[in-house]
Amino acid sequence: MNYELIINSNPSGGIDIALLKNKKIIELHHEKENNNYLVGDIFFGTVGKIMPGLNAAFVDVGHEKDAFLHYLDLGPQINSLSKFVRMLRNDKPKSFELSEKYIEEDIQKNGKITQILKRNQQVLVQVSKEPISNKGPRLSSEISLAGRFLVLIPFDNAISISKKIAKNEERKRLKEAVAAIKPEHFGVIIRTNAEGVSIEDLQNDLKDLHNKWKEMCSVLIEAVPPQKVLGENNRTLTLVRDLVNEEYIGIHVNDPFLFNKIKVYLQSNSLELAKIVKLYNGKVPMFEHFGIDKQIKTSFGKEVNFMGGSYLIIEHTEALHVIDVNSGNIANKGENQEENALKVNIEAVEEIARQLRLRDMGGIIVLDLIDLKNAGNRREVYEKLKEAMKSDRAKHKILPMSPFGLIQITRQRVRPEMAVEVMEKCPACMGSGEIQSSVTILDEIETQLNYLIENLHLKGLSIEVHPYIAAFITQGYFKSPRFKWWFKYKQWIKIKPNPSLHLVTSRFLNSSGEEILI
Repeated sequence: MNYELIINSNPSGGIDIALLKNKKIIELHHEKENNNYLVGDIFFGTVGKIMPGLNAAFVDVGHEKDAFLHYLDLGPQINSLSKFVRMLRNDKPKSFELSEKYIEEDIQKNGKITQILKRNQQVLVQVSKEPISNKGPRLSSEISLAGRFLVLIPFDNAISISKKIAKNEERKRLKEAVAAIKPEHFGVIIRTNAEGVSIEDLQNDLKDLHNKWKEMCSVLIEAVPPQKVLGENNRTLTLVRDLVNEEYIGIHVNDPFLFNKIKVYLQSNSLELAKIVKLYNGKVPMFEHFGIDKQIKTSFGKEVNFMGGSYLIIEHTEALHVIDVNSGNIANKGENQEENALKVNIEAVEEIARQLRLRDMGGIIVLDLIDLKNAGNRREVYEKLKEAMKSDRAKHKILPMSPFGLIQITRQRVRPEMAVEVMEKCPACMGSGEIQSSVTILDEIETQLNYLIENLHLKGLSIEVHPYIAAFITQGYFKSPRFKWWFKYKQWIKIKPNPSLHLVTSRFLNSSGEEILI
C-alpha cells in the first residue's frame, strides 16, 4: 500500500488535509484557525453544575458551553491527581517527579460523582472529544501525554502494548526496554509505531513526554482557571505523528512555514521519512493538481457510486445514520441472484468503510444491504466489513448481518462530522424548485429588446437563448413572437439556440457578434 498526505494551507484561513491510499482519498480533515479545544489539550478548570442523575459534572474550561465530565471518565487515580495538583499549587516544588506521598487509593468503578467532586472545585482535565454542534467539549481526568512511539500516563505503573504488534519476541523486547527507562509512578502505552524501533528512539520519545509533563506542571503552579496548561500539537502535526511510517511515499505541503515545521519534526525521528516531505509550488491549486477536488465531489453527495451501476444512499438523522445499498444495473446481469447480491454487498462494505472514515461519521450507523438467503454469505459480508474497518483508528463495534440484510455499527465520534457541500442552489429558482414560465421569460426578453431598438437605435441584433426558448420564439412562423417583432420594429431578429445557457438566461449580440451588456 502506498500512502500520501496532502496538506493544503488556505489563504482564507485553516488547513485542509487529505490522506490518500493508492491515490484514493480515505480521510479528509479540516483544521480551523485558533481551535483552542483539540483532543489532547489539558485544562485547569472549575466544576460548575453537578448532575447526580447523570453521575456527571459540567466543568468551565473557557468554552461558551461548559464541558461534560462523567464519573467513568474521572479515572481510578483521580484522588491522586487532585492531591498532586493541590500540593503543587500550595508548596510550589522545584521538582515535578511523582512519589508515594501523592498516591491515594483508586476510586470505585460504580461510585457517585458527588463523592469525588464538589461545586467550584478546581480540577485538571483533558479534552477527549472536541465541541460538536451545540455541545461543549467532553473531558477526562485520566491525563495522558502522547508521543510518536509511546503514551505517558501519570499515577500508573502498568506497561501496555498495542495489540497490532503481533510478534511475541518484539512485544517482550519493547516491554523490557520501556520497563528499564520509564519514570517511577508513570504508566506507558507502547504504540504500534514502536515496532522495530531502537531503545534510543524510545528513550528520546519518553524524555520528550516527561519534559512535557514538567512543562505542564510549571504552568499549573500559577494557573488561573479556566486556563489551558498544555496544548496538543495542531492537527497537522498530530496526523504526521500518528500516521506517517515507511508505507508513506510523500507528504506534500504548499506552505513553506508548515513544510519546515514538519520536516524538522520528522528529522528528529527519521531522516528517511524527512526526505518524503515536499513543498508544492505549482500554479494549479493543490487539491486540483492531486485530483482531490474531483474525488470530493463524487464522494460527499447523498448518492455515492461504487461499482458499475451500484450505489449507496447515505441519509443522516439526529439519532443515527442510514446507508442503503442499491444494486442498480448489476441486478440485471448474470443468472444467480444470490451471487450478484453477494458480489454487490462485498464491494459495498469496502466503500462503506471508506465513507465512514472519510466523513468521520460517528454514533449509530445502520447498513441496509441487499438480502442474502445463505447464512454463510451473510457471514462472509460481515467478515469483509470487519477486515475493511481494521485500519479505522476510531473505536468501533460491528454486529453480524441480520436475516433482513441489516448490519449495525457504533463508531466513536471525537470531532464534528466532515460534511462537504457538493450541491448548490439553482441560480434560477434559488432552491425553490420553481422558475418563471416561458411567457414571463419572453416578456423580459421583449422588454430588453424594446430598450435596445427604441432607445439605443441598434440594428442587426441577435439573441442567444436556451434551445427550448428559441423554439418557443420561432414556432408558428407568422404567429411567432419573432414575426411580431419584425412587424413592430421593421428588422429581423436572429435567434441562436445555445444549450449551455440556462433556461432563464439570454444574451443580446450586436451586428458584430459582440455581447451587449444591459
